[in-house]
Amino acid sequence: MIYPISWAHAAPYLGAAFALAYLLGSIPFGLILTRLAGHGDIREIGSGNIGATNVLRTGSKPLAALTLLLDGGKGAAAVLIAAHWGPDIAIVAALGALVGHLFPVWLRFRGGKGVATGLGILLGLSWPAGALACVTWLAVAGLARYSSLSALVSFALAPVWLWQFADPQKMEFSLLMAVLVWLRHTGNIRRLLTGTEPRIGGGRE
Repeated sequence: MIYPISWAHAAPYLGAAFALAYLLGSIPFGLILTRLAGHGDIREIGSGNIGATNVLRTGSKPLAALTLLLDGGKGAAAVLIAAHWGPDIAIVAALGALVGHLFPVWLRFRGGKGVATGLGILLGLSWPAGALACVTWLAVAGLARYSSLSALVSFALAPVWLWQFADPQKMEFSLLMAVLVWLRHTGNIRRLLTGTEPRIGGGRE
């Protein structure tokens, strides 16, 4: 017999999972690393984004790669750690990590666009689905040379991969994640439609 969830009992655990994952997700690795490397405030460079693509505009590929790994790692870590307490906790932690990256309290809620962190979350939820999302990003980036378009396509297809390799709950969460990532890319979408979006290595993201 399947017993209904007791929300009164579960709420403190779900709240704690969201809060702790939010704090992890809100760590602005791009900002921290560029400052430590002597490049100043990454928010005053290129697009002003704190993500790996903008870190690349400092001219340091290793720094950008490290930002990518750390931003992705915090998303994956939040999911994998929370999964020890069950799938519901893992989903809530995934949301917390993504929201933390998008809207970090330390930066007045002006964070990144969620691409690397989102891909890390997908890898944590289902490594085959996450791997396919990463391959999709690389394929689109290689063909079109647009970082933003790569992200949009990757997250649009993520629900398909999770439907194939995971369960309905994770697939439904990936739909929400795709909406959040797309909303953070509204400026990029406008530039893509007008043909003014620079390719990878350009001045804006």
